[in-house]
Amino acid sequence: MQAVRTLRPLPQPPSELETLFETHHARVFRTAQRITGSPADAEDVLQTVFLRLVKSGEFHDLADHAQAYLSRAAINASLDLMRSRSRAKSVGLADVDAAALESKSKSPETQHADRELQTLIRQAVARLGKTAGEMFALRYYEGHDNQEIAKLLGTSQMVVGVVLHRARTKLKKEIAAYLGKHYK
Repeated sequence: MQAVRTLRPLPQPPSELETLFETHHARVFRTAQRITGSPADAEDVLQTVFLRLVKSGEFHDLADHAQAYLSRAAINASLDLMRSRSRAKSVGLADVDAAALESKSKSPETQHADRELQTLIRQAVARLGKTAGEMFALRYYEGHDNQEIAKLLGTSQMVVGVVLHRARTKLKKEIAAYLGKHYK
């Protein structure tokens, strides 16, 4: 009696969306984590960015500019998440883990003040307008220079410079007001 051979279907090549995800998911996650300060929030942002692509069906048009598009999408989704949450009301497990890993040479008070300041900065960036928040994140979280930002956003370097200057001025005022209230 001959053994019966079961034929298996040939594996399908990855879809365009799967390839896009495999290529860019790490960058989207890192961008989101730098902005939100939380791995859990970064996972939410990653999921949001790719779900939006699936719903819109626009991933077919990203071949030439996927990296720029997905970076901007991650920044915007991260800022949207930060705007929608009151981070002061809860402390995530990631924050506790990060605190445990901080340098032992810092006093607990200094560590707490550092975490508080980081949270304040993230919240202040989230309160910037859409364009200012996006430009600030591209510059200070992603490391792009003004020329690259202008190209990514389809504007001039002068506009980028002015918007970033205003954003920095606003953030400095907010941080100074906070420090003045809490450290008199």
